[in-house]
Amino acid sequence: MSTRLIGRLREIAELDKCLSSDRSEFVVLYGRRRIGKTFLVRQFFDNTFAFSYTGVKDYNRVQQLNNFGKALQTYAMASHRPQPKDWDEAFDLLEQLLMASDAPGKKVVFLDEMPWIDSHKSGFVAALENFWNGWAAHRGDIVLIACGSATSWIVNKLLHNKGGLFNRTTRHIYLRPFTLGEVEQYLDAYGFAWNRYVIAQCYMILGGVPFYLSLLDRSKSLAQNVDDLFFSSVNAPLCVEYGELYASLFDHPDGYIAVVKALAGQRGGMTRTQLAQKVNFEGDSLTTVLRDLERCDFIFRAMRYGNKTNNAIYQVKDFYSLFYYRFVEGIALQSHDYWAQRQNTPQVVNWIGLSFELLCMLHIEAITRQLGISGIQTTVSTWRSKRPDSRAQIDLVIERSDRFVNLCEIKFANDVYTIDKDYEARMLARKSQFVAETRTRHSPLLTMVTTFGIARNKHSSMIASEVVLDNLF
Repeated sequence: MSTRLIGRLREIAELDKCLSSDRSEFVVLYGRRRIGKTFLVRQFFDNTFAFSYTGVKDYNRVQQLNNFGKALQTYAMASHRPQPKDWDEAFDLLEQLLMASDAPGKKVVFLDEMPWIDSHKSGFVAALENFWNGWAAHRGDIVLIACGSATSWIVNKLLHNKGGLFNRTTRHIYLRPFTLGEVEQYLDAYGFAWNRYVIAQCYMILGGVPFYLSLLDRSKSLAQNVDDLFFSSVNAPLCVEYGELYASLFDHPDGYIAVVKALAGQRGGMTRTQLAQKVNFEGDSLTTVLRDLERCDFIFRAMRYGNKTNNAIYQVKDFYSLFYYRFVEGIALQSHDYWAQRQNTPQVVNWIGLSFELLCMLHIEAITRQLGISGIQTTVSTWRSKRPDSRAQIDLVIERSDRFVNLCEIKFANDVYTIDKDYEARMLARKSQFVAETRTRHSPLLTMVTTFGIARNKHSSMIASEVVLDNLF
């Protein structure tokens, strides 16, 4: 296994089990575009496969079969190139190749971008079923890795297959974005001298997507990199990326884009009812879109404290999409220092504050660990006053089975945060209002989540506990 792999400990453990098990393994590895699926497989197996083939987007059945034949020729080291007439024949030839191998241990077959292989009326899935059920599954020495970004295809054709592949896959590996700590490891490995304050801002723009991180130039500041990647021209890498992102994941991306765009434009998110009114479609179609977007880490459901599950709030969790809609979509071509000149504008300052709240929500395990309650059952939510004359809200509510509830105030600041008399009064009033409206029987603990901590003064004594940016790493 390559030493270039960063993080991915759970996924590596699963792949290790595939090699040591006493059965053939049918592994489905999927995740959003650019998340590092192919890199993980190729690095883990050190590019040593019994057979490997990558589908080509928009190629028809004949073109895919021709390329498959070329791959068979390469792995067989043959002078003659097979020309399978259909996928049944192609998999028959693959069986012959694998049977001829005398290599010890498991024989790994890596089929990358599998949704692209399955062109219109290709018969690919039926042939794959026959290959697995009729041959590979009975041998005990095959590891078949099916990989792809098109989540709807992966789920419908493999994970929820209603035909011969029903319940046949042995392991499902969903590759998630890097955490903050993993992003720091990645940047350190590639020689970036960025501190955690800068890395957090980077995360709030690019998220934990390895490919986006690979585009960064360590000789430039974060602001300079953002200008290069988003604003330098109409063909800036992460400007044009958006046009491919959703199309690569979903067969009919318009509905998915409509949902993400609607949620991105609404601070605090929307209920399903509110969202349906905004995007003008409902029922099974909306259910499918929301489910798929959750599976791909583009949105999440945030509970409102004291509300029923069906009143959950949907919010965008993909930082790249949020940044794109907030600052990139629809703007005219800008100068090379467009972003650098806007660092202290109210629009950017407000965006950073909201993004830091999301960053904390997505690293809730790190927060509970710092609070010393990771071993206690917790429920995470937000709270907003239902009084029509009040705008009171609490960014993060952590209700605990030990009968306490942490009321978390989240602040992104460029220095130690100072609580003054007015802010102390607002926080105490908000706590009292929360207790009165929710009628909670849990004891409330005021908690601050900040970048560099809070200054100790006569107004800070009400804070029971605090979490700083370092703890999120």
